Amino acid sequence: VGTNLTDLRLPRRATVRELGGCMGPIWPSYYGECNALMFVVDAANPSQVSSSCVQLLSVLSAAQLASVPVLILFNKIDLPCYMSLVEMKSLFRMQDIVSCATQPITMMETSARDGTGLTDVLQWLRATLGDSR
Repeated sequence: VGTNLTDLRLPRRATVRELGGCMGPIWPSYYGECNALMFVVDAANPSQVSSSCVQLLSVLSAAQLASVPVLILFNKIDLPCYMSLVEMKSLFRMQDIVSCATQPITMMETSARDGTGLTDVLQWLRATLGDSR
């Protein structure tokens, strides 16, 4: 709950601001300073899929984020009840979302608990942020 800040060296310094789903109403106040967006979805909680999809569509339709690269992380793949990337793409209708979006969109499976996918996330950040900032 709330907002958390973390600085990463990619090798340039990048600040990651975490804003939980309950903070959705204030997300737009941060769009202007956003160079990349990571949108995390709980892949082990099917009851949140529809609200996550609505939030994602809201973010993708924001004018200030029209050209900001987006990384969608389907997290919690370490849990036995997680939905696979294929299932999540289907539930989110990702093919339709990607075809209509103005931003480049990348999707990955991750586990914040055991670190699965973290290397790929950091590579995406390095490639996406490059020398911007």
